[in-house]
Amino acid sequence: MTILENEFLKVAIDTKGAQLSSLYNKQTGTEQLWQAKPDVWGYHAPNLFPIVGQLSNDELLVDGQAYPMKRHGFARQSEFILLDSDDEHAGFSLPYCEKTLAVYPYKFDFQVLYTLIENALRVTYKLINRDKKTIYFSVGGHPAFNVPFHPGERYEDYYIEFEAPEKLVTHLLTPEGLFDGQTHPVPVNNQRLQLTRNLFAADALVFKDLKSRMVTIKSTKHDETLSVEYSHFNYLGLWAKPGADFLCIEPWLGCADSTGDKKDIAQKEAIQKVVTGHVFEASFFISI
Repeated sequence: MTILENEFLKVAIDTKGAQLSSLYNKQTGTEQLWQAKPDVWGYHAPNLFPIVGQLSNDELLVDGQAYPMKRHGFARQSEFILLDSDDEHAGFSLPYCEKTLAVYPYKFDFQVLYTLIENALRVTYKLINRDKKTIYFSVGGHPAFNVPFHPGERYEDYYIEFEAPEKLVTHLLTPEGLFDGQTHPVPVNNQRLQLTRNLFAADALVFKDLKSRMVTIKSTKHDETLSVEYSHFNYLGLWAKPGADFLCIEPWLGCADSTGDKKDIAQKEAIQKVVTGHVFEASFFISI
């Protein structure tokens, strides 16, 4: 486990999945990150690569050939290499190998970099193209935050505040996790989305057209907050397992397949690409 610490935050990162496993608020003595209870949801903050969301038939099409690929890709189950670390920074690498080439035919180095900057943690995704062809991919974050923040509080005391006024429209998913082509309005009041125990009864809320590039978890009972800023990411998912005491705020560059619309990776919705010899980077920030 790699530990980063400054006067505001102490964080822990596991080499499996390069996953953030603790986000401890030293100012309030609060663990802000969901602690991965296996009987509820066994992750803390998985990193999603080389896909985001569900694929039709769990298959990725690359140049017409089908490769097996589970939801959200293989990075979250992979062992990363620690590249470097000091008190306030750590970098992790997942390079291509025979195992990855068998399911994703690109030569890459996928890196996840963590940096403490005062009261914020910057999470950076970096993809280095080591191939002789363009690499197509999706990438995203899936951090789960403890809600409520403190024992004795109610989930319903909390809400999400959007940075800008929004008319929220979620893109609906089938039970299998594919977009079904339908949308539904989500009630919002003065930039506030109230958290309720049934808000995610039909799966994640997926927003594709937000003006906001920051959302904040707030309470009606106190002034403590947690924000996620995602200026590099065009899609945002919100999710919690119904009844569980957490909220996932998920910045995405990419998304699930749609029913009846299986496409080659190069034509997938919101797909990213990096050409030979180039490097892709995108960051989001978690701040208290």
